[in-house]
Amino acid sequence: FDIDWKKLEHDRSRNTTFTQAHRPTTYPIVDTNTRTKLTDTGRQYDAHPFVPDDETEFDARAQEILSIQSTGLARRMRAAKVQRLVLGLSGGLDSTLACLVCLDAFERLELPMSALTALSMPGPGTSDHTKKSVHLLAKSTGFDLTEVPIDDAVKQHLDDVGHDGAADITFENSQARERTQILFDTANKVDAIVVGTGDLSELALGWCTFNADHMSNYNVNVGVPKTMIAYLVRWYARHR
Repeated sequence: FDIDWKKLEHDRSRNTTFTQAHRPTTYPIVDTNTRTKLTDTGRQYDAHPFVPDDETEFDARAQEILSIQSTGLARRMRAAKVQRLVLGLSGGLDSTLACLVCLDAFERLELPMSALTALSMPGPGTSDHTKKSVHLLAKSTGFDLTEVPIDDAVKQHLDDVGHDGAADITFENSQARERTQILFDTANKVDAIVVGTGDLSELALGWCTFNADHMSNYNVNVGVPKTMIAYLVRWYARHR
């Protein structure tokens, strides 16, 4: 049998009545003389555990998730007393979903699409495919897109810290931090809040750059796992 002792340990830590139960002073240990090596388990893991197989159930769940995201953002805008949003678009699925949530929030608040300041910030590591994807998204949804190249700014920063320009972690993180600086400064300029795009899986695993894409004024994807992002974007494209 497979015994999930981590789950048992977790459940026991949450069971407040366990501390009041009778505890024997000694525990019997039974040696079974069994030394069978565990080569395989009998468990099957779903590759997409958050995505229902039933199409009707998935439609309902997708609609509910997007509603929660856009409602939360709309309420945050009301609380912050702002009527503009700043969003960085990379051409990936995470920022695409965040963009769609922004547009839904504008519908709830009866704000025009011009309330979104969308920035594309191509840098040394940006591919032609992602640049094209950003412009196609802007064209298909109808919002204005501003492109702010960061090549010179990143090169200047790397020169300042004595970096040789090699494609290492410093090279990658400097681009993320330069983009975040632009987003927050732009938000200050237009009296807006910065919408975060990082998903639950990335933030839980620390797969983000400190003082960069892990920061925002309000992150709409923070509760959505990576395996769900693509399905939500496809659902939106079919139903909206």
